[in-house]
Amino acid sequence: MTTVDAPHSTRSVLLTVAEVVDETADARSIVFDAPQNFHYLPGQFLTLRIPSERTGSVARCYSLASSPHGSEPPKVTVKRTYDGYGSNWVCDNIQPGDVVEALPPSGRFTPKDLDDDFYLLAAGSGITPVMSILKSALSEGVGKIALFYANRDENSVIFGRELRTLAAEYPHRLAVQHWLESLQGLPTVDQLSTLASPYRERHAFMCGPSMFMDAAHKGLASSGFPRNRVRREIFVSLVGDPFVDVTEAEVSETEVTEAGVTESPVHEDDATAVVELDGETHTLTWPRSKTLVDIMLAGGLDVPYSCREGECGTCACTMTEGEVKMENTEILDDEDIADGMILGCQARPVSDHIEVRF
Repeated sequence: MTTVDAPHSTRSVLLTVAEVVDETADARSIVFDAPQNFHYLPGQFLTLRIPSERTGSVARCYSLASSPHGSEPPKVTVKRTYDGYGSNWVCDNIQPGDVVEALPPSGRFTPKDLDDDFYLLAAGSGITPVMSILKSALSEGVGKIALFYANRDENSVIFGRELRTLAAEYPHRLAVQHWLESLQGLPTVDQLSTLASPYRERHAFMCGPSMFMDAAHKGLASSGFPRNRVRREIFVSLVGDPFVDVTEAEVSETEVTEAGVTESPVHEDDATAVVELDGETHTLTWPRSKTLVDIMLAGGLDVPYSCREGECGTCACTMTEGEVKMENTEILDDEDIADGMILGCQARPVSDHIEVRF
């Protein structure tokens, strides 16, 4: 049995496994007892702390496949991947009664309005966050939903029975199209464009392997989907340890005054950041060597972040004025950057005045 005596981070939550469900031969859902005050949005993910003999632990992000609306307990669905240490460990080891350490739910792969009409695209285990959005929109919204779901073969379809049940329950709102590589080959850009064309007035959400995502992204663009109506989710394995608390010494330069009060010094070359977060505006001094996440943590703000490596996208925000430089931007595409999107954990100031909105 896996037990966690105490969390490794002040941000961590401890989750007790209520049930383990075999979805397919290589995919399992981990259902948790819902702890008090555990809140998440449709499409968000959990970062789990997984034991490792080599490094002590590794961090892996897994989408919540459950809907936060109604009585459904939170669950993540994990599919084995070749040489995937995290996914194989979860599938081989986690049992009911185990206690798992996780960071709070994160992610921006969430609809703004569940009443919208949606075109959802998923491949393989990419169905997990899409399923959360689909169930939430059906139960809480009024719009229509079309799902395109690609898999290797019929035995690889995750949530097949649940999708059939939902399609029967909402016959006038939900249309599900399965695509099997064993019968139809891999979907091409042209095929995806043709299939997406009737839905180009809707909001699109897509998740899956990189090859599928690239083809779907190009197919939606070719079909005439506006860029601002397309959202995609990308996960990579995290290298660092997001379960280690960031100390004030790591995020700010401080000095002690004669009165014994510790404060952040202001230097001539510092920039100014005006940050809009949760409807409130904060003005912060931004040293050139620090990231946006650094200065927000130093300022006591509840900044959304997980990995601090530029890999998970949790700290993504929109820059409305100014210029920054970033080391790692692989999770953002050219259109994201053109729209002013930046990663708070990678952004360092270039201009003297910068305004951002979370």
